[in-house]
Amino acid sequence: MTETPTDDGERAANDDHGAPGDRPDAGAPTDRPSVLVPLEVLKGASLPNGTPELLANAHVVLLGYHVIPEQTAAEQAREQFGETGMAKLDEFADALAAAGADVETRLVFTHDEATTIDRLIYEHDCLAVLVPNGVAQVESVLFPLRGTVGVERNSRLVAGLFADTDVDVTLYHALDADESPEDGASFAADVAATLTERGIAEDRIDTVVEDAAVPVDAIADRAASYDVVVMGETDPSVTTFVFGMPSTQVAERFLGPVLVVQRARPEE
Repeated sequence: MTETPTDDGERAANDDHGAPGDRPDAGAPTDRPSVLVPLEVLKGASLPNGTPELLANAHVVLLGYHVIPEQTAAEQAREQFGETGMAKLDEFADALAAAGADVETRLVFTHDEATTIDRLIYEHDCLAVLVPNGVAQVESVLFPLRGTVGVERNSRLVAGLFADTDVDVTLYHALDADESPEDGASFAADVAATLTERGIAEDRIDTVVEDAAVPVDAIADRAASYDVVVMGETDPSVTTFVFGMPSTQVAERFLGPVLVVQRARPEE
């Protein structure tokens, strides 16, 4: 486990500060997908049931954050609450590591949680962000396909987390207005082939292709039958999807964890 050292100058510019720490580590293996897990540690947020098992094959960036009033200095908050926050993060990190995950922690006091989370996604090159809801056990994953953009990244996450497990994966594709059922089935078959190439057994992959008046509603309705949902971010950003700004979104209506895959960086 590692805690990223504090960089006061950079963080001051972004209205947040990390608690200092000294747990060096070699870093995450390159074949493990990096997942950001944001928790409001000083507001009673805990690591939801099943999260360690869900992320056992991931490199987890465990973000403990606390939003402070504009008039409060981040350094003051860190001095007052940093030790308490890090104690909670260390407890959560130990549980993740015990399940097999590689973990690094960040404790941040910020005036703007959305900006902080978006920044850390890119700072740590995270493939996805977890909406941290609990799950008893992970046996089935719903993987909605929304166009070709981002499918490779979504597939990389699904395979990275579940290739060495017995988890079943359902590919769900809602047809576009100008897309035939045959085209949709071909698209889903290509994604299934990609997952198979990445190590997920063919007999663990199912596909569903259908017309849907409102795809997000259809995804949310189907999600109730699954343990986990993996899907790409929606406009305008991953943060707005995760924290509920869109009026229709899966994370608001699904009680289990949602892994939201971020877009590639512009330079990629």
